[in-house]
Amino acid sequence: MSRRLPLLINGEFVASTTDQWIPVTNPATQEVLCEAPAATPAEMEQAIASAKAAFESWKEVPVSERARLMLRYQALLKEHQEEIAEILSQETGKTFEDAKGDVWRGIEVAEQAANIASLMMGETVENVARSIDTHSWTQPLGVCAGITPFNFPAMIPLWMFPLAIAAGNTFVLKPSEQDPMTPNRLVELFLEAGAPPGVLQLVHGGKEQVDTLLTHPDIKAVSFVGSVPVGQHVYRTATDHMKRAQCFAGAKNHMVIMPDANKDQVINSLVGASCGAAGQRCMAISVAVFVGDSKAWIDELKEEFANIRPGAWNDPQAAYGPQISPQAKQRVLTLIKQGKEEGATCLLDGSDCTVDALPDGNWVGPTLFTDVTPEMSIYKEEIFGPVLCCVSVDSLEDALQLVNNSPYGNGTSIFTASGAAARKYQHEVEVGQVGINVPIPVPLPFFSFTGWKGSFYGDQHAYGKQAVRFYTETKTVTSRWFEDDIPASGPNMSIHLK
Repeated sequence: MSRRLPLLINGEFVASTTDQWIPVTNPATQEVLCEAPAATPAEMEQAIASAKAAFESWKEVPVSERARLMLRYQALLKEHQEEIAEILSQETGKTFEDAKGDVWRGIEVAEQAANIASLMMGETVENVARSIDTHSWTQPLGVCAGITPFNFPAMIPLWMFPLAIAAGNTFVLKPSEQDPMTPNRLVELFLEAGAPPGVLQLVHGGKEQVDTLLTHPDIKAVSFVGSVPVGQHVYRTATDHMKRAQCFAGAKNHMVIMPDANKDQVINSLVGASCGAAGQRCMAISVAVFVGDSKAWIDELKEEFANIRPGAWNDPQAAYGPQISPQAKQRVLTLIKQGKEEGATCLLDGSDCTVDALPDGNWVGPTLFTDVTPEMSIYKEEIFGPVLCCVSVDSLEDALQLVNNSPYGNGTSIFTASGAAARKYQHEVEVGQVGINVPIPVPLPFFSFTGWKGSFYGDQHAYGKQAVRFYTETKTVTSRWFEDDIPASGPNMSIHLK
């Protein structure tokens, strides 16, 4: 019998009483690593009730003490970074270096949460009218919930609960059922850092447990990262139940290559940005837009693609790992097949990829298409695999029109030596995150992760100042004090000053 993961309810890890257990497998071997419980309705209710009760005391904890909790937590995360990364590698298949990066980007958000006092500062104006002052406070909402995806099981939970809790809320985390071991370890370390009972709850499961969070009257805000259909469901359901929601969904990210760009930088960036993490990134580059004569570089790009291969998490020569599941692999293979059938030229086909000594892994080799048009399935759909589509256009204006016609707006980049071209692109492109000679422009957490259009549903984005606004309310106070109330001076004046 594989290990069964517990739930965290009211500060204690407890064995679930469910009869529904979800196997968690190593995607390189299909070995069952553990089983995650589908929390029962009673367990979900207990977790939410515990978070609600804990909020009454947690919101009164001084902001400096909440910041110190985050300082202790980020120190523990740094101390255990490689341990967490190894757990993450085994349940996701990511290479060890990639897994360490996943953990580190989460640590950076925990560091930002330690700066919560300055992030929650209000505003003050004296004498808005005669002898009347106005100031604003930033106060927490209550119980918040996070629903996180398989592809970043450390980073994305750490996008959410540290900032929400530092702001004075309590939190219920429902991570992906495909790789829940990493979030479990994150939560263990949070308790070790000194988090009071009930401030953070951890539940496992699938749609039933998600829907409980979306409809429960005591949940005030929901954060989500995942696919487009699920993101739309989460956003509609949460807002229909009068909750705040921030939902990060799909993407189709373009890199525009101008003829004056540095060819070696372009090719190296395209290989890493399209195939890294097996293409299972919402910020992966999946479309390369070659402007003018730059399309002559595609043959050299093919050579570099052919030089990389997937492999096990602890293989230092592996460029990336497997797809998360056999179903995910089959979806990628189906899209590759459709690309060929719809008329794209498959310069390099990774459909029949194998890895020595790991015959059962969910392997897809690097795949490169050219002659791709916007009508094709491989262009329209988010493949989420190590597949790059190449499109050729005549001008920067044509590239902008192509990118802006996409229903998604998560990330994009342009490679050029021209400041004018870069300025025009960053100003006119309808995408939330833009890189200039940077392939994957994910901002550091003192900014916010700002996808646009069909890549995001909501108003306030993840981490940074926008996340603090999402997890808080603003209270505005207008006050007037009458000078007639000033105590008279005299021997008892000291009483009034104490």
